[in-house]
Parts: sequence; structure tokens; C-alpha cells
Amino acid sequence: MSDFLTKLIAIIEDRKRNPKPGSYTNALLADPVRAAQKVGEEATEVVVAALAQSDEQLVEEMADLVYHSLVLLAAHGLSWADVEAELEKRHK
Repeated sequence: MSDFLTKLIAIIEDRKRNPKPGSYTNALLADPVRAAQKVGEEATEVVVAALAQSDEQLVEEMADLVYHSLVLLAAHGLSWADVEAELEKRHK
């Protein structure tokens, strides 16, 4: 895992443990339904970018999807490590 991804996960977990007023991350953590909706929206935007927009836009939308996915996992008490474990299980 990249150093920045590790840092981003730590920030999300810190927001979960120490909510900050006005934090977008905290708003999503408090509303898992909204977090799930954002993942759906971002996934659609990734597809649109891949089919009809620039590579730069695709990278931007993919970054949004990864961020919102990490928040959704945290909102459900799950982690990126759980996703990695599933990927490893499937690889065997």
C-alpha cells in the first residue's frame, strides 16, 4: 500500500474517533447511506470519464471513488485490509 493511501486511511480513522465539526468525512461517516450513494455516484463518473473524457478526468474521478470507498468501509467498521484479504483469497 502506498504511503499516502496509508495516511488517508489514518485520517479517515482519526475523523471516526475524533469527529471535527464541519468535516465532510464526518458527515459521510455519520450517514452510511449517503456514503454508499456517493460511491455509486463516483463509480458512474469513473465510467463516464473512461468512455468519454480525458485521462486526467479519469484519474480525478478514480481518486474520488477510492476516497469515498474508504469512507464507506470505515462507516461499516471495515478496512482496506479487509479488501486486500479478499483479493488475496481470490488470487489463490
